[in-house]
Amino acid sequence: MKSTRRKYDYGLCHVCGAPLRERIIKQDLWVKGRLVVIENVPAGVCTQCGEKVVNATVGCEIANLLRGARILRSARSLRVPVIRFARKVA
Repeated sequence: MKSTRRKYDYGLCHVCGAPLRERIIKQDLWVKGRLVVIENVPAGVCTQCGEKVVNATVGCEIANLLRGARILRSARSLRVPVIRFARKVA
């Protein structure tokens, strides 16, 4: 069955001016010092530079999702290596 949801018009990229096309992405965010990845997020992705944006409705849904601490405790997780860049910055 075909979806009846209308695609959102993301317009042009605010970084480079190229068109944004709707794609389903994995959105990564830092929440209280923890890296959180949200799957299956509809977003506008720039066809030229790769910049990603979500519309206001999706942004509110993400905020509501993250507001529930229980969801973070019950979500699957994995260990990620963190490597410090060794060179000193002047």
